[in-house]
Amino acid sequence: TMAARAAIRDVGRVLNVSYGETDAVAKQVPFDLKMMLDKALTLSKPLKEYYDTNEQLRALIDTARGLEGMPRHASTHAAGVVISRNPLTDYVPLAKNDEAVVCQFPMTELEELGLLKMDFLGLRNLTVLEDAAVLVRKTDPGFQVDAIPEDDPETFKMLTDGRTSGVFQLESAGMTGVAVGLRPKSIEDITAIIALYRPGPMDSIPRFLECAVHPERISYKHPLLEPILSVTYGCIVYQEQVIEIFRKLAGFSLGQADMIRRAMSKKKHDVIDAERRAFVHGDPARDIAGCVANGVPEGVANSIYDEILDFASYAFNKAHAVAYAIVCYRTAWMKCHWPRQYMAALLTSVLDSSGKVAEYIAECRAMGIQLLPPDVNESDADFTVVGENIRFGLVAVKGIGRGFIGEVMAERSANGPFTAFDEFCRRMYGKELNRRPVESLIRAGAFDSLGYKRKALLQVLDRVLDGVSSEGRKNVAGQMDLFSLDGDEPVATLVLPDVDEFTPAEKMAMEKETTGLYLTGHPMDDYRDVAQKLGAAPIGSITADFQEQDGPQRFRDGQYVTLAGVVSSVRIRTTKSNSLMCYVVLEDDTGSMELIAFQRVIDAGGSYLRENEAVYCAGRISVRDEKDPQLMLDTVGPLASLTSEEMVEIARASVSSSRSGRAPSKRQPAPEPPKPRTLWVKLPARDDPAFHRIELILTMFPGTEPMVVYFADTKKRLGARCVIHPALVEELTQMLGAENVIVK
Repeated sequence: TMAARAAIRDVGRVLNVSYGETDAVAKQVPFDLKMMLDKALTLSKPLKEYYDTNEQLRALIDTARGLEGMPRHASTHAAGVVISRNPLTDYVPLAKNDEAVVCQFPMTELEELGLLKMDFLGLRNLTVLEDAAVLVRKTDPGFQVDAIPEDDPETFKMLTDGRTSGVFQLESAGMTGVAVGLRPKSIEDITAIIALYRPGPMDSIPRFLECAVHPERISYKHPLLEPILSVTYGCIVYQEQVIEIFRKLAGFSLGQADMIRRAMSKKKHDVIDAERRAFVHGDPARDIAGCVANGVPEGVANSIYDEILDFASYAFNKAHAVAYAIVCYRTAWMKCHWPRQYMAALLTSVLDSSGKVAEYIAECRAMGIQLLPPDVNESDADFTVVGENIRFGLVAVKGIGRGFIGEVMAERSANGPFTAFDEFCRRMYGKELNRRPVESLIRAGAFDSLGYKRKALLQVLDRVLDGVSSEGRKNVAGQMDLFSLDGDEPVATLVLPDVDEFTPAEKMAMEKETTGLYLTGHPMDDYRDVAQKLGAAPIGSITADFQEQDGPQRFRDGQYVTLAGVVSSVRIRTTKSNSLMCYVVLEDDTGSMELIAFQRVIDAGGSYLRENEAVYCAGRISVRDEKDPQLMLDTVGPLASLTSEEMVEIARASVSSSRSGRAPSKRQPAPEPPKPRTLWVKLPARDDPAFHRIELILTMFPGTEPMVVYFADTKKRLGARCVIHPALVEELTQMLGAENVIVK
């Protein structure tokens, strides 16, 4: 159905209202899944001003009011399958959405008709687990995923430490933060995390975490609740718990309890009010004893009913959460105990998402696992484990089809490893061999292990391929071998030109071109300290923040931020007013983001907006429709030539602008913000395990107040930003001791 914002955008297109005006109006509608425009007009003053002062926008909003809530299109349930005894045409009308046969009734009407709808979810993570198991069986032939122990302390320690990248359901910063706070000790705890981290139940997370860490604070309104709620530390989390409370305290049957649970979740007040008396005092006509008959005082029973009412609409189906929790735990166990095999399978599964591949490559490096470039002798089609490291699969190289890869693997298996470049070309002749895939293999470094320079191979590539082709034609007629010269003996070895190899930067650029990724390093490797001093936000954190709508938001639309990265592409366009605008893709080692620069910025810093240039950029985040966030550029400059004083000034200006909502003045330096209180934390060394955990804890407390981490061994300091919340201070104090955590 059309939600309020979607209705405005659709109507704007039809009425030819400019995109900018439509977007501005839509963004004034408060974000809420059940938001209606009538309510939005009372809540949003800017929206009301648009409505009252602009006739065109009034017509836009009025038309949208008439359309919101109506079906926008005939959608297909992603996983719902309707099952019946007889052909479905006996019960409901059918239709075709593309090639899928679907019921024309929505699921609520189908249930009222008595038809059974089952949801069958396909999870990529199940494939990842089995692919990882196949790799593990090369070392441990009897390994089975189903035999994984469910009480492994090392796995729970990994989750408690926040090392959740690649773990099903726990990857997001918010979920990681909850895992760190809860310190899960069982699959039951993981189940609760999955059930709680959604809109609505999230409000219960602080109480849940507090009771989990401090069991002495758990309380029950009646002893009969303890066996039902003890697994969730006294909190109502699951639909099954709601049903059990109705059954055990008031004597409802399973069916009766589930019906009232549904009524509560749908806010059917007439049913809710009528069932209160049955819950408290019973209903002989339906064989319901009631709480009072079971020894629960009337006042306590009403209080319990009120609490159920508060939680019933948010309670999650435990059976669903448990299934997810088991998959979550198994992915965590595999990452903990077979990290190379698991990460290789995980990387294979996300090859179509360069952002995810980059994220998991960074995680491999953090785990001490090196990602090796593709290799003609060691690479299979997909990622594989080679010793202590992971080797890129050949399928990651652009321009190489699986057919050619299969031929390479078959030839290698039948006749042994390739020993030279020209030998590779001879052996692969007639097997989908052509210039493009061979050139891509050279540029990706697939022949590096044979001792060749990439530049030299590229210079002789055409000559070798022509020789192979010539030999192939002659051999058909029973003639000479490769490199035969008018009947002379063949040349035994390939003579390569004596040239200097490409620079590391040029190699990385080639790898990026042929695989979409940097394999042997990243251009930002030399600028990490500079980016940190600038206070540059990781691009991956910004994009992830807007993709994850449920958790606490660190970044927001319109926020002023500084980025540091490498320009990967530039497109220049002319506007209707004959001025220039520029679309730039900036990439750091966490992700990429599109930047938009207009004439003023191009005039001032356009010379730095060229491919492979390392730059810092400052500007305002812009989010439109469902697109990834962009950055409206305000300033840009080179990273290479920044002085320490300039870095400090840029960082101060960014913080000041983020707080004030205004870009820094171009005529005078941005004023230094008032000196805030500072959170000081002392650690023995930077490689102390607590340092990584502190980084993860901070994702739960995003803010702009300064924090300083002091390393005792080197006497160095590291700055960060957070909100100095009492819960943060308490968590750090428990972990490090009061003498190592100070606020002043």
